[in-house]
Amino acid sequence: MFRKALLLLLPFLLPLFVTAGGGMWLPLLLENLNEAEMKEMGMKISAKDIYDINNGSLKDAIVHFGGFCTGEVISSKGLVLTNHHCGFTAIQSHSTLENNYLEDGFWAANHAQEIPNPGLFVTFIDRIEDVTPRVLDGVYADTPEAERARLVAENLRQLREKYPLKEHEELLVKPFYDGNQYFAFVTKKYTDIRLVGAPPSSIGKFGADTDNWEWPRHTGDFSLFRIYAAPDGSPAAYSSDNVPYTPKKHLEISLQGLQPGDFSMVFGFPGTTDQYLPASAMQQRTEVLNPIRIGMRDLSLAVIDSAMRASAQVKIDYASKQARIANAWKKWRGESEGVAAVNAIAQRQDLEKEFLRRLQAKPAEAEIYAPLLPELNALVVRQEAVAKTRAYVGEMNYNIDLFRVASFLSGQLKIAQSNGLAAFRERVPGIVAFLEEFYTGYHPGIDQRVAQALIPVYLDEVPENHQSFYVRDQVEFAGSRQKLINDLFERSYLTRGARLIKLLQDNPDVAVDVINGDPAYQFVLQLNRFNEKEVGEPYNEIAQRMAPLQRKYLAGLMTFFPERRFYPDANSTLRVSYGKFEGFTGLDGKTFDFMTDLDGVIAKYIPGNYEFDVPARLRELHAAKDYGRYATADGKLPVCILGSNHTTGGNSGSPALDANGRLVGLNFDRTWQSTMSDVHYDPSICRNIMVDIRYVLFLIDKFGGAPHLVEEMTLVN
Repeated sequence: MFRKALLLLLPFLLPLFVTAGGGMWLPLLLENLNEAEMKEMGMKISAKDIYDINNGSLKDAIVHFGGFCTGEVISSKGLVLTNHHCGFTAIQSHSTLENNYLEDGFWAANHAQEIPNPGLFVTFIDRIEDVTPRVLDGVYADTPEAERARLVAENLRQLREKYPLKEHEELLVKPFYDGNQYFAFVTKKYTDIRLVGAPPSSIGKFGADTDNWEWPRHTGDFSLFRIYAAPDGSPAAYSSDNVPYTPKKHLEISLQGLQPGDFSMVFGFPGTTDQYLPASAMQQRTEVLNPIRIGMRDLSLAVIDSAMRASAQVKIDYASKQARIANAWKKWRGESEGVAAVNAIAQRQDLEKEFLRRLQAKPAEAEIYAPLLPELNALVVRQEAVAKTRAYVGEMNYNIDLFRVASFLSGQLKIAQSNGLAAFRERVPGIVAFLEEFYTGYHPGIDQRVAQALIPVYLDEVPENHQSFYVRDQVEFAGSRQKLINDLFERSYLTRGARLIKLLQDNPDVAVDVINGDPAYQFVLQLNRFNEKEVGEPYNEIAQRMAPLQRKYLAGLMTFFPERRFYPDANSTLRVSYGKFEGFTGLDGKTFDFMTDLDGVIAKYIPGNYEFDVPARLRELHAAKDYGRYATADGKLPVCILGSNHTTGGNSGSPALDANGRLVGLNFDRTWQSTMSDVHYDPSICRNIMVDIRYVLFLIDKFGGAPHLVEEMTLVN
């Protein structure tokens, strides 16, 4: 009986004792788990207003933007608001020196001027269903892992095969609580997404790297897109016959303003969190692996930043790349420092001690759960050596563009090896399209300097038994590390994009031979092959052994801590987090207000500085205090706001909603100390950063001269 009961009870072990701050909740569970507390905190709408499968609700206005950010529909004509950094690649792709939308901004005067973005899409969630009984049918607490995996795979196959879907609907099934529960998401994807508006980067990226993850913040991080559909409203590929999409629901926008302590809610698609790691794994992540990654990106960013400051063209070409590299670099730093500052590892150790203490009163359960932590800790220790090497190699592959393109081509050439040259020839147009985009703005000299900074770190820091024999032989043959790197870049076709693309177009069969014989291609190929076998395979083998232990451990925590809050880790599915609009007191004792204003933007103004320059038009509007209806009662123009909502990557672009479910801000960042919230959320200091919607509307209307876009929104005073 116990073997059945353990798993069958899990759906009912969801925590019923929820405290304010923290948590990324599934919207369909709010009515039972969270609604009462949300109302106590000030929410004036109902859980059904947030999630309802029978009527239009807030969830119908939320989209997964491009699969990597969140967006929200803010008009009956399919207008979508998201972050500037979420739309950055699209904005950059349309920018030239003659029409520099990154530098000057872009505002479409009408639908005809809205710009298509091939490859960009948004996804709506139609409905969510708990399918745990169907996925875990036949699975019990003592089911062997191999048999469990077989049963889950077969149950998932049958579920996907039999699940009722309408035209254009797709099914996504995801595990929750480390595989203790499963939920199905019925989705609908739209692929005709057009750029409508964006402020210049001097506003959309104001503060750039210096202010990233910092507070006070003064960044107008937003951009506008529009969903287009077939005339009947269904998803359709780009066509001049498509029309603006009419949504089931679009968000109303409040101009009422905010006060500290007001209820706040963030709706979006948070990417990944690891709230239930053992203390040993948290320590390894924050004290061992993060410093490796940070150090490698320190070197890479130093090269790129120097090149960007020296050339206006390089500044355009490398803007997106620099932002991509810097974002995680600073996040890792904040995560490690935050965990150390609040003694999060010690807190996790205390939880583990209490878990073992509670088990003592339950001998039968202790037999199952007590061995889990020692086994997990042993595997964490065993994994550390390969995890460190994996971090070094991963950073080389991510930061050195020559490595990135070699890895891409390696995947393409596998097709030729497996399916023959004819299959490869069929893929050439797609390969060429990728390479044309990749090489746009590529500077081999800059990439070479990045390689000169990173490859020696690999050779110095990675244990010899983890280093590729081929790489060491190449260094010895060249005579020095620097000469090897110089030779790789000077002799490789992969640093000459135009020649490589032409060869692929003119003679794909010869291109295969040329790429296979390319010295840089072989260098990366041999390094990664060795790393996959000697590092990746042992790492994955340990990770596979850890997964079922972690799943059982979390089930044990949920069983023996019924008074604690357990929400599922983020996994890029639709979630709601809630808290208050509020400032905070930092670890140094300094207190911060919850709002900034345009005065702060002007105070940071540094003429000509790419991080802190301010457009002349914005300075003029500030000098005249010409804020229109978007100013506060005391005549200030709000810029950014803080809230105690639990967010992470993927929440970029998420709407910040007030007690009435109206849009009041746009989430785009966290404070420095809050980056630890991926592994440990502390509601006393963790804060998410949002653009005040009044600043967004002011920039569209008064600064951008596009009042027609504001007019199609639903504003509530």
